[in-house]
Amino acid sequence: MTTIISIFNNKGGVGKTTYMYHVAHMLAERGNKVLMVDCDSQCNLTAYSLSDTEIRRAWAAEGNSIFRNIEPVYRALGDIRQRSPSRVQHAKGDLFIIPGDLRLSDFEDRLGDTWNSAKGGSESDVRAQSAIHRYVEFAAEKVGADIVLMDLGPNLGALNRAVLASSTYFITPVAPDLFSIQGTENLGNKLVAWRKDWDQVNQAWRGNEISIPNGSPTYLGYVIQQHNVRSNPEGMTAGWQIYGNELVPAIMNNIVAKLRPIGQVINWTSVDDYKLGQIPNLHSLIPYSMDAKKPIFYCNGSDGLKGAHITKARESVEHFEDIVETLEQVIDPDF
Repeated sequence: MTTIISIFNNKGGVGKTTYMYHVAHMLAERGNKVLMVDCDSQCNLTAYSLSDTEIRRAWAAEGNSIFRNIEPVYRALGDIRQRSPSRVQHAKGDLFIIPGDLRLSDFEDRLGDTWNSAKGGSESDVRAQSAIHRYVEFAAEKVGADIVLMDLGPNLGALNRAVLASSTYFITPVAPDLFSIQGTENLGNKLVAWRKDWDQVNQAWRGNEISIPNGSPTYLGYVIQQHNVRSNPEGMTAGWQIYGNELVPAIMNNIVAKLRPIGQVINWTSVDDYKLGQIPNLHSLIPYSMDAKKPIFYCNGSDGLKGAHITKARESVEHFEDIVETLEQVIDPDF
């Protein structure tokens, strides 16, 4: 079974899309077949990965966006479509994407309206709740994916409840700020509640012809994003260090401690192991990367970089190596 990992936090502005995009490219370059899924209705991952022409094609009536593939379920006119994902530009390996779609947010109302009856075992409503899960399963098999990376929007709504439910693992990109700290409490409580609800769906459903998510993604850990680098041992500004010192206890108390009793946490050796990486604020390199539709570490002089920026771009690969090695460990069948 393909390993599905969601990149998810209920707070926006933590650089999750940029982070996931770069990790996916590195995984593909190292020989893994990777499928990205853009389930954030802002579609930033899609804009990063595909040309405008390809995006318009994905959104067209015969397109392959995430919305177009679940559209018959949304309109209550049929079941999921099975259209192949797109190849990602400039990838050095097998990297694919299920393009995002602004209209995916419309599906949230349908998911909200059908949730209670799905928990009662209604087939049409179980089909709605599992539509994205079932299409992603198809797409992953179609491209032979070793790993699927899901980009979720920053909220705790019905859409993310459906998407996260199908994940094997999830990671929380965080910023050491007050909002990320508070967000851990909301996230932990919601995940426990969702697990109970999905257990009810699975217990109520009596059929076997529909693949239903188990609703129990395992927490891998967190990545600190967008911090400003300083030349102290921690590498952060003093103000960010203050919030950083509050962040780890908040994650351990509000996410790890709440998910451990229901078996949804990786039992790393130490608390420090839950920190999967630390990505600095890469400032002006990001616009060059987005414009070129390449990871920062693939950008060069032909993409507008000059002098020290070229060296900094090339060396940026080091920021992502720890998390890539962790993910390769996770997708190993013997893990």
